[in-house]
Amino acid sequence: MSEGSRHTEAQAGTPAPGGRRAVVVGGGLAGITAALALADAGIGVTLLEGRPRLGGLAFSFRRGELTVDNGQHVYLRCCTAYRWFLDRIEGAALAPLQNRLDVPVVDVAKPEGRRLGRLRRDPLPVPLHLGRSLAAYPHLSLAERAAVGRAALALKALDPTDPALDDQDFGGWLTAHGQSARAVEALWDLVGVATLNAVAGDASLGLAAMVFKTGLLSEPGAADIGWAHVPLGELHDRLARKALDSAGVRTEVRSRVTSISSNGNGTWSVQVPGETLHADAVVLAVPQRETHDLLPHGALDAPGRLLDIGTAPILNVHVVYDRKVLARPFFAALGTPVQWVFDRTDASGLGAGQYLAMSQSAAQDDIDAPVADLRARYLPELERLIPGTRGAVVRDFFVTRERTATFAPTPGVGRLRPGARTKSPGLYLAGAWTATGWPATMESAVRSGVSAADAALSALGRPRPSRLFAFEEAA
Repeated sequence: MSEGSRHTEAQAGTPAPGGRRAVVVGGGLAGITAALALADAGIGVTLLEGRPRLGGLAFSFRRGELTVDNGQHVYLRCCTAYRWFLDRIEGAALAPLQNRLDVPVVDVAKPEGRRLGRLRRDPLPVPLHLGRSLAAYPHLSLAERAAVGRAALALKALDPTDPALDDQDFGGWLTAHGQSARAVEALWDLVGVATLNAVAGDASLGLAAMVFKTGLLSEPGAADIGWAHVPLGELHDRLARKALDSAGVRTEVRSRVTSISSNGNGTWSVQVPGETLHADAVVLAVPQRETHDLLPHGALDAPGRLLDIGTAPILNVHVVYDRKVLARPFFAALGTPVQWVFDRTDASGLGAGQYLAMSQSAAQDDIDAPVADLRARYLPELERLIPGTRGAVVRDFFVTRERTATFAPTPGVGRLRPGARTKSPGLYLAGAWTATGWPATMESAVRSGVSAADAALSALGRPRPSRLFAFEEAA
């Protein structure tokens, strides 16, 4: 028999004596979390990932002397699951939070030229913590600021879990609550597009209410921003793999699953080229289309609904200058196609000059544009926004495209998102697109992994590890 046709039968992972085995399909944040949680409970786990690295859609790659993140990812203090994840992989110090929310917002649409405002919080109870910032926000009129305050109070009264909200669009609700087009652009979409990956008119009111209530209207520090000060691969691949190894997880990359099937005796078979793994539980932690293709018959009542969950793109524009052009770590922009700009110089390992990354969510219009067109479009915008770029030499310009970066948070998407449990005992689903109550964020991915592991452990009669209880207490 040739090497290429050899096939082996294997047990998944190495469990504790008398223990059970599980296979986790997918090495993004959801899959890593599920694998760690199961292993912490004494389950023997094998994690299978088709790519040559872990991290899913939050990863790094090399470009010359740079280590580049495929996109700028941030999290908030209210993201207790992702913070738990960072602690679990011993990476929290590498992705610190702001001491206090402070977002510079640059507007270049006014006739008088470039104007800087800030969204920041005071050490006061909700909603007073944002009162002074909103009262002084220069990008809205006095009447618009007052209307924003009234809308925020109305939003705070909504229940994001109410199914009726999922059928409404956020933009229509904002209009009905007196929000001008300028207020939507300068405040609601400034936050909403970055977190939901959709403009207000295309977003479910239920998901939008969840974002704004949790981030801005729950705890004073909930919206403090954190981001990786190292390449994402350092966190989501190297440190995650180290944690998996320490937990006893067998991790296999470049290992794409071709099928999963029930053995009819409470166990499962998972096939990869050249090997079949046997397990007591399987967690599918892959995108919705791949999940649909791997689901066995009868696992969901309406598996076709998975294909009805749309996707939304994110474009990231990367520019390397020959000198330092920006003093602050990041800012948001108005009156320009540019949305958010981050300084990635130190994280990338750049020796001289400055490296800026623009994160462009809801990028349907630009996602397939040629690089030359994007260069002609965005470099002049950066000159309008950042005076220091005028006269600086562009040493490199490139783009990264994630055409299916997130699920589309459209009205009605809530009824399409499945929970962790399926109708097939021993088979569980995870991924930011599942029914976590959150939009497609790193937080949602980690929460889904916890939910899938929790469901599997319950069915296997295993106590949950104390580390999961710590996450729930933080939440």
